[in-house]
Amino acid sequence: MTTSNDYDVIIIGGSYSGLSAAMSLGRSLRKILVIDSGKPCNQPTPHSHNFITHDGDKPAEISRISKEQVSKYKTVNFENGLAVEGKKTETGFEIITEKGAKYTASKLLFATGLKDIMPDIKGFAECWGKSIVHCPYCHGYELRNMKTGILANGDVAFHIATLVYNLSKDLIIITNGKCELNAEQIDYIHQNNIRIVDKEVETIEQVDGQLNSIVFKDLSRISLKALYARPDYEQHCKIPEALGCELNENGLLIVDAFQKTTVDGVYASGDSASFRAVSQAVSTGTFAGAAINSVLCEKAFKHSA
Repeated sequence: MTTSNDYDVIIIGGSYSGLSAAMSLGRSLRKILVIDSGKPCNQPTPHSHNFITHDGDKPAEISRISKEQVSKYKTVNFENGLAVEGKKTETGFEIITEKGAKYTASKLLFATGLKDIMPDIKGFAECWGKSIVHCPYCHGYELRNMKTGILANGDVAFHIATLVYNLSKDLIIITNGKCELNAEQIDYIHQNNIRIVDKEVETIEQVDGQLNSIVFKDLSRISLKALYARPDYEQHCKIPEALGCELNENGLLIVDAFQKTTVDGVYASGDSASFRAVSQAVSTGTFAGAAINSVLCEKAFKHSA
């Protein structure tokens, strides 16, 4: 017997990717529940870029407009809360929220994104998403021609340097410890007049998230206006792993061409499974919604024959 807590699809994560999937499914008359805790990973970022029609808009405003539009589809429902547990059932899956509410669905979509793990450097978190950024495509244009640091080591430092050099020629690589760049990489870096500093960072001096300088443990300092960094991250939601979904070597959920994870009936889209960009989150969410609906349609069509 169907109850009000039974859905075709439960979408966990109500940011860009989850809302895009909800729109696809809502337009297909699917009964949907979107569970969202309201903590997107781009929350510290004042403006979103590199996404046409919304370039320079505030992330929260993009989300507000998106949810307003998705809410027009009456089969889409929203739950403001945190999903904390998921389990398989005979007919699909059950999701339990932090408040103890239980919901069931035949399919799950995780659009839960990633959680950045801030390094133990005073001032880093305050600057994150403002003057310390991870992506030159999302933020590089606004930081162009500034005195810029790259807080990274080895292959990551070299890769970022090749991208950022196109935006600023005043670059410094800060390895935060022993340099792990190889001889060939160091040669290219020096040819492009990029300095390498292998000291450990003590503090980042900043005002309202705007970087002023890097202070090292030997108390020397470097004045900077911008810094690129790629801190560690983890899956924002642990339910997919608990259900048996596999991660790749980069800590992302493994999905196929249809956004299906390694567990039948469980899908993933957005940052949790792909390149971190708003446009990518929207794209994979839209496609995941269409893919899930196609499976549901085929099953219903054959069952009714």
